[in-house]
Amino acid sequence: MKKVFEEAKHLLQSNGRFAIATVVETRGSTPQKPGAKLLVREDGHGIGTLGGGCVEGDIWFAAKEMLLDKAPPQKKDYLLNEDIAAREGLVCGGTMTFYIEQISNDNSFGSFVNDIVSAYNGSEPVALATITNSKGSREFIGSKMLIRHDKSTTGTLGTKALDLHALQLSEEVMSMGRNLHVATDTGEELFIEGYTSPPTIVLMGGGHIAKSIASLAEHLQYRLFVMDDRAEFSNNSRFPYATDTRVSSYDTGLESFPIAENTAIIIATRGHYFDDVALESALKTKAKYIGLVGSKRKTILIYKELLKKKISPETLKKVYAPIGLDIGAITPEEIAVSIMAQVVQFYMGGSGKALTMEEKRIEKFATAATI
Repeated sequence: MKKVFEEAKHLLQSNGRFAIATVVETRGSTPQKPGAKLLVREDGHGIGTLGGGCVEGDIWFAAKEMLLDKAPPQKKDYLLNEDIAAREGLVCGGTMTFYIEQISNDNSFGSFVNDIVSAYNGSEPVALATITNSKGSREFIGSKMLIRHDKSTTGTLGTKALDLHALQLSEEVMSMGRNLHVATDTGEELFIEGYTSPPTIVLMGGGHIAKSIASLAEHLQYRLFVMDDRAEFSNNSRFPYATDTRVSSYDTGLESFPIAENTAIIIATRGHYFDDVALESALKTKAKYIGLVGSKRKTILIYKELLKKKISPETLKKVYAPIGLDIGAITPEEIAVSIMAQVVQFYMGGSGKALTMEEKRIEKFATAATI
């Protein structure tokens, strides 16, 4: 989404007009999830994607018509039934709800773009709340309020009650860059989007497991930082995909990196003593994901040392240790898969459960097939 807002900022600086279509709600299996955006310029050029195929084509056309007619914002439901999905080569079928609006310097959106781009570039996270539908007064549709990390706001959703409601909900989405679609008791629909720096991984230790994690992180488009107290284990040649590598002691090295709440710190040093120091240092940061590589026995020994240093049990309970999901991993590559699966789960809010079809559903299909 960063490219969408960078383009929006550029267009607004040149007094341009454009439309943005956003997926605000989905049901069933769909090619994109809430938060996906497509920016359509007056010349028809687009930035971003809504999943491609007929979905994107139809919404692109609606956005172009809106720009030509200078029409007000609209909410549009799109049913992606099995026939349409098959025709487009998509293995999906569900309902997507879009919110489409035209943007220019005449409306409030332009005043929020700089804050959003800054959040993507490492400044404090922000959230943007938008009324996408209303069963009451339609004049509120399109109203926006920007919410900053310090709880200060710009703009209004129309009433103090709606503003307060959005302010409370923003805590769920802001720091992790997630989004939330809610319907209020008074008939409004709100879409609240969190904007923050790109998902970031900091590797404390540059050994075999870290090297395997780095390869996966690159493919998943995570920003990567590496530190080790040995130059041969923390350098651009060993970690070519890293944004930065540092040679530093584990008690002070994290000070060199931009660590936010959505940063994942993975500790995989070469020994027990260094893990102690690294974990103690990581616990002083904002990061909400701190994982420690090692056995339960090693974890217990490290925890005992940190408890002696007055680190509270409540703080230690937040550490992912032993790190990773239980997939029976043995090799460094397998352990890296286990760890990165848990990191993705952390960012995306998944359950970590298997997606296997329930037996009762298979039995239902089998019964229907024999009739």
